[in-house]
Amino acid sequence: MEIRCNRILLGKVLLFTIILLVSGLGIFGCVGTGAVARGWSGGIVADSTLFLGSIEGEVVAVDISEGSVLWEVPLETSGQAGGGFGCAPAATTVAIYGTPAVDGELVYVGGYNGKIYAITSDSGALRWVYPRQGNLQPIVGGLVVSQGKVYFGCSDGKLYALDAATGDENWEFQTGDKIWSTPAIDGDTLFVASFDKKLYAVDATTGKGKWEFDTAESDTGGTIVSTPVVYNNTVYIGSFDRHLYAVNATDGKQIWQFPVGDEVDNKPENWFWAKPVVYDNTLYAGNLDGKVYILNAETGDEVVDAIDLGSPISSWPVLVDGSIIIASEDGRVWAIDTGNNQKSELTNLEQKIYAPLCASDGVIYIHTQEGILYEVDTQTGATRQLYSIE
Repeated sequence: MEIRCNRILLGKVLLFTIILLVSGLGIFGCVGTGAVARGWSGGIVADSTLFLGSIEGEVVAVDISEGSVLWEVPLETSGQAGGGFGCAPAATTVAIYGTPAVDGELVYVGGYNGKIYAITSDSGALRWVYPRQGNLQPIVGGLVVSQGKVYFGCSDGKLYALDAATGDENWEFQTGDKIWSTPAIDGDTLFVASFDKKLYAVDATTGKGKWEFDTAESDTGGTIVSTPVVYNNTVYIGSFDRHLYAVNATDGKQIWQFPVGDEVDNKPENWFWAKPVVYDNTLYAGNLDGKVYILNAETGDEVVDAIDLGSPISSWPVLVDGSIIIASEDGRVWAIDTGNNQKSELTNLEQKIYAPLCASDGVIYIHTQEGILYEVDTQTGATRQLYSIE
């Protein structure tokens, strides 16, 4: 009975900590009295145009060659589910946390108000919205477009597939709790993680479940908000239980977990929130303890000691020309040479960074919590400001 009560108490503490984390009391949240929550949307580049969700709820198109704004479109709501984590709803503005997706002439973005918007990439005109009536629960993760469908997870615990051209729903897949992660797709299979401590494989065409991996079966299971990475038929995922997992993409069987147990000296001290990167059979995973853990992708063994960046890491890193480019919360941007796993500081923007990084043609694009979009050359560290909220 005592053990059961302790587990219940631990679960309540974890839930309360998550609420603090994603409210104005945690690492993310609101600014000012009654202000709208500032989202952390990353950018995506298509045909020399970068699309992102601004921290004030606008979808923005930026010409990266000219450094000019092509258009800005505010997402608006009547207030059914607007606002952001732990914040009072705004009258009209929708918080955007997930990175948009682009396919052909359309840009797709999810709002915290529980709607998906399809916008024309050349003009910013609205093509369709889902659902057409009412709202889903908040959408936190990003979207994936493939095979003529838009895939996304929702706080109602469902994975959705919509027709990319019309916005009509194709199917729904129900998990056991909220989905905040962005789905990953490999071939005809979607991989998505849930607050229910499970990783799911779902048929991208039919929406039928293929398998599920329960981290709780490893006696260390925790909520998962990290986005999975697929490499060499293996799915890699980080969890709030401070572990990384490698799972067979075909059958969902665990290959390894890091650390193996909780008594080891090298165990991470906080949650894995950021999406990992795999390159040349090596996994790079940033943690909220400020360290980057570098593991052999096949065995889960540490290649070198974790690299300490001195500030929490929630932003997704990217691979550029053999270097892992990663941003820490305090605004510093680092390059880790995959040849020798040595770090070097590219620049210090001196602004909070939570949004995923975006890379294109040897440069990276960083959206800070001050609402500024920066371009950073990964060779020289030269920085250019492309966009700022007014």
